[in-house]
Amino acid sequence: MSRDRLSLAMMIGVPAMQLVLFGYAIQTEVRHLPTVVLDAARSPESRRFVQAMLKTGNFDLKGEVADRAEIEKLLGRGDARAAIVIPPEFQRDLRRGRVATAQIIVDAADPLASSAAINGAGLAGAMRSQALAAARGSTPAISVAVRPWYNPTGRSAVYIVPGIIGVLLSMTMIVVASLALVRERERGTLEQLIVTPISKTSLMLGKLIPFLLVGYVQITTVLILGQLFFDVPIRGNLVVLYVVALPFVMACLAIGLFISTAVTTQAQAMQLGLLFLMPNILLSGFMFPREAMPAPAQWLGALLPLTYFLRVLRGVLLKGIGLSTLWPEALVLVGFSLVLLAISVRRFRKAVD
Repeated sequence: MSRDRLSLAMMIGVPAMQLVLFGYAIQTEVRHLPTVVLDAARSPESRRFVQAMLKTGNFDLKGEVADRAEIEKLLGRGDARAAIVIPPEFQRDLRRGRVATAQIIVDAADPLASSAAINGAGLAGAMRSQALAAARGSTPAISVAVRPWYNPTGRSAVYIVPGIIGVLLSMTMIVVASLALVRERERGTLEQLIVTPISKTSLMLGKLIPFLLVGYVQITTVLILGQLFFDVPIRGNLVVLYVVALPFVMACLAIGLFISTAVTTQAQAMQLGLLFLMPNILLSGFMFPREAMPAPAQWLGALLPLTYFLRVLRGVLLKGIGLSTLWPEALVLVGFSLVLLAISVRRFRKAVD
């Protein structure tokens, strides 16, 4: 162990670093959900009700929208997680002593985030009703109707199973790609391949393309099993999912290739590959809503390709949205794959020259 200093440093340093990072980043209490408002009443009472919603701390106002179509677009993309809808007769009902109704539309694909929105909506309605009763000496009531979208029953499997596709792909592609090249180097066959007429580009493609095909088999397998055993819906076009999966898998393979150029043994490759597993699970939004994380943890999560692929997975499978809405995530994944492949190829050439 004293001779293998890199492995020793990873065994001691990586767990300590992950403990500090994830202990700071992971919080199960979801607050500050990005929220939009559709205020058809445009009255003082409707504005006070929105302020009461914001004071609960569960909602952060991201702006106002003009119609429900815009709400559907923002919730589908994930730019908003909740929407407050106030009907035109809101203030008139309050003045006449009737029950005024407001609606909260919640992205219920994530059960944790949706429960926070539902609790905050009930609290805001009760707070505003009490304030009106104290001011007017009567008991006007505000009823908040919650409408969950995408996962109305709140089943965790509907949220988790699509994310498992991304986690399995990233874990398998990174670890297996890094081990394959290191194994060739340890056996001495990598140098033998390089001196042949085969170009280095052909050599790398020959290593990466089989893993790419395996990745598509994994996607198909998890989709079939998720449908059969967990009744996970498939509302969107699977062609979009398979197309966007290409740059994501290539980015993961490029990370594995990069690892293979930084280590000399398979044990080191395995350790560095597993280093990506915990951030992928905890910071990408696979298990915990990213809105609950501190800002630095969200910035780190934004550097993970899985963060964007999870939006594509859940957008296609649970929300039924297409590439016209998910193109920013697809573009980011293409950028990740190109940059990571370029860096990895350059380091690969240095390592074998």
